[in-house]
Amino acid sequence: MNAGLLFLGLAYVLSQFYRAFLAVLAPDLTADIGVTAAQLGRASGIWFLVFAAMQIPVGWALDRIGPRRTASVLLAVAGGGGAALFSLATARWQIDVAMGLIGAGCAPVLMASYYIFARIYRPAVFATLAAALVGIGSTGNIAASVPLGWAADLIGWRGAMQALAGMTLAVAAGCWFTVRDPEAVAGGARGSLLDVLRIPAIWLIGPMLLVNYAPSAGLRGLWAGPYVAEFYGTALVGTVTLIMGMAMVAGNFAYGPLDRLLGTRKWVVLGGNMMGAAACAMLWLNPVPGLWTAAALLAAIGAFGASYAVVVAHGRAFIPPHLVGRGVTLLNLFSIGGVGLMQLASARIFETAGGGEAGFRALFGFCALALTLGCATYLFSRDRTD
Repeated sequence: MNAGLLFLGLAYVLSQFYRAFLAVLAPDLTADIGVTAAQLGRASGIWFLVFAAMQIPVGWALDRIGPRRTASVLLAVAGGGGAALFSLATARWQIDVAMGLIGAGCAPVLMASYYIFARIYRPAVFATLAAALVGIGSTGNIAASVPLGWAADLIGWRGAMQALAGMTLAVAAGCWFTVRDPEAVAGGARGSLLDVLRIPAIWLIGPMLLVNYAPSAGLRGLWAGPYVAEFYGTALVGTVTLIMGMAMVAGNFAYGPLDRLLGTRKWVVLGGNMMGAAACAMLWLNPVPGLWTAAALLAAIGAFGASYAVVVAHGRAFIPPHLVGRGVTLLNLFSIGGVGLMQLASARIFETAGGGEAGFRALFGFCALALTLGCATYLFSRDRTD
């Protein structure tokens, strides 16, 4: 399992990279193809919505054919193919299609790892393992900042994307040859997505998943780049996105063991997301507070928004073994679908507010409101640890 989890971890690094790289390439894409920040927001939203929609078939495939074929084939065909198409794009629609393909290719990667964790490790360590993997994978956020900027300067953004397409195919091949499927569930119990939806606890955890990751993913994946470029200069985009990416990595590792240390998942998640809402609200009140204050608040949003793995562990605690594949992918659908919907909404909100400072004020206020509503619903959820 070690080699297989290593390659799945590398695949998840790529998944995190692909959801964040538009923020750094935005100036190049605007200059070369003529796409605007709002149009790139649409492309980013397509990535997340396709990723979310794929969770239903991915959940079925994990339970029926296992993680090896599910992850490696989709990553190679859709992920590698989408990156190659992106490198050749000359129009906005091609970027939209490429981002959709890449989203489909990345869709099974994290869930394949979670499926393995849930099937072969003790339930009590699921949150720690899940958060550690997300933390390691979040180094893709770091790669999609200053290093990507350097690569784009050296070989152009098209050359950088061609290299990434090759890397994606290589990692997919590694998954094919090293990942081993867990043994079938004893007794051959079967179930469906409807069985997961009949679990009452899921319905109060789902709204938290819809919003907890969306502000940090949306701001880091797209809006941080145009925001910094407009108010503090293009040269600082890589630095600020690097700081935010590192904060997201640190946040994942910090959240991971807290459920065992404090004996609660609900209150770990609730407290962290309330702090994230407060950071968004501060930027809503003062959208241009100065470079380092803005960088610190964006980093806080990234760190406090890293509770995803603990929320998934909270939901997984209510799901029986034979429904693990469908269960964790449904939880992931809530999370990634929420990001996609908020990305599409953010583009409309930004344009409606008139762009500029007013546009970013509206974005930060929208993020603060979404997190607050998610916390209010999650307050009524039932706590459970393993």
